[in-house]
Amino acid sequence: MPRPLIGISTYVEDSTRYGVWDVPTALVPAGYYELVQAAGGAAVLLPPDEPERAAEVLGRVDGLVVAGGPDLDPVHYGAARDPRTGPPATVRDHWELALIGAALTAEVPLLGVCRGMQALNVALGGTLTQHLDGHVDVPGVMGSHPVRPVPGTRYGALVPRDAEVPTYHHQAVDRLGRGLVVSARALDGTVEAVELADPVRWVLGVQWHPERDTDTRVMSALVAAATTRAARRTPLPVA
Repeated sequence: MPRPLIGISTYVEDSTRYGVWDVPTALVPAGYYELVQAAGGAAVLLPPDEPERAAEVLGRVDGLVVAGGPDLDPVHYGAARDPRTGPPATVRDHWELALIGAALTAEVPLLGVCRGMQALNVALGGTLTQHLDGHVDVPGVMGSHPVRPVPGTRYGALVPRDAEVPTYHHQAVDRLGRGLVVSARALDGTVEAVELADPVRWVLGVQWHPERDTDTRVMSALVAAATTRAARRTPLPVA
């Protein structure tokens, strides 16, 4: 059976220099697709598109990774902007929230990473803490800390003991979105993983950066869920 196709959200940087070129570029760190490949999946990068086309795009993949990145605009969860919240990434916000909504509707296995976990929570009506201390040690340098799994959760079954994870974030989940449960916490109590309490839909968000690690357990679980979905979905017609 072919490897399941895992879509990874990308984002546009208005000025990106490579070689002699300095042009707007859709990109994502290589660690994302490398981790998908290491876990047995095939990766495809999903550039921003019209939000109403999210369902069409997801009809062509077996699983979805929503990548990390800048702060989500607090307008999406009805909060005033904290001065420490970064500038809005409007196009990316609308596209990724549409991807998440379409994935939930179509039961596409979904992994949200850092910002992707926060966007998942907001898409389901949750809110965010706009600033917390202690999870970014040095600006521009990935830190690490242990996370503790919650027994009885999907993540807890995958990683049953405390694990040291790469981390870099100053925002976090506050009020949980509809249907989500906490499946891991940092030792200070910060929510570090959430998942949909649904035995049918495989939906998990992690606050850390698995693409900066060699531990494939979380991504392998996404790939396994995507493989199961690929085996049962109806192929798209070929023109």
